[in-house]
Amino acid sequence: MALAFLFAGQGAQKLGMGRSLHEHSPAARALYDEAGRVLGWDVAKVSFEGPEAQLTQTGVCQPALFVHGMALLEALREKGLLPEVDMALGLSLGEVTAYVAAGVVDFPAGLRIVAERGRLMQSACEKSAGTMAAVIGEPRDAVSLLCSEFDVEAANFNAPGQITISGERAKIEAAVAAAKARGMKKVVPLNVAGAYHSRLMEPARAAFEAFLGGIPFSAPRFRVFTNTTGRAVSDPDDIRRALVRQVVSPVLWEDCMRSAVSAGATEFWELGPGAVLAGLARRTDKSWSVRSISEYADLGC
Repeated sequence: MALAFLFAGQGAQKLGMGRSLHEHSPAARALYDEAGRVLGWDVAKVSFEGPEAQLTQTGVCQPALFVHGMALLEALREKGLLPEVDMALGLSLGEVTAYVAAGVVDFPAGLRIVAERGRLMQSACEKSAGTMAAVIGEPRDAVSLLCSEFDVEAANFNAPGQITISGERAKIEAAVAAAKARGMKKVVPLNVAGAYHSRLMEPARAAFEAFLGGIPFSAPRFRVFTNTTGRAVSDPDDIRRALVRQVVSPVLWEDCMRSAVSAGATEFWELGPGAVLAGLARRTDKSWSVRSISEYADLGC
């Protein structure tokens, strides 16, 4: 078996996520305690109790999802249930979690990275009038043509026929209306805070680049794939550049998954709330084996 870990991105968060880990796993509880000390706010309390409006804020949910993913990893290790890991990949924010799992940076550094990433992205959202929409059931070339015509950008290639577009609100609204008029059957505006993975995130990208410049990175202990190209990345400087570029670049998630399979992955374990990534995997190739692990009961102990 060649095992690949999958880590969730923003939007997967759920109120109460990680509560059972905190209750039953000393290793997970220690991570939540450390996260509170590093960030200066109670990650556990917000994750478990909310309010939900606070948990959904970009600057909050990104650290919360990161801690949840790492808590699952540590709980598996604590129980002796962690087999040899061959590779890891994460959707958007989850790419940072994958690098931390692979030892590129340690947990406190990873936490500071996701907290600053979330803060900067939230600030960029507040300073721009951006939004996103999902285009379901259409090929990439049709979505690319739509984006070119309305001056918006493809933001996520999640699975075949599941693409999101991102940009200024008025332009996204025009693109959605035109797509429906042309017979695109399912084009859905998304309830998001801003235009993620688009040029409207440029202020966040620039500041994030400066922030990451002061953090030492190491080579990963196992193969990790970057959303920016869909390919494996191993040089520490290349990883840093990929994280910076990812803020304004499309997330090539389908490409990452296919690359992992081409590299020999035979089983995926999704470490995160719900089973979002498992659903995308099924949409891409039903033969892929994906196990979703969200809470203590899912560990199999």
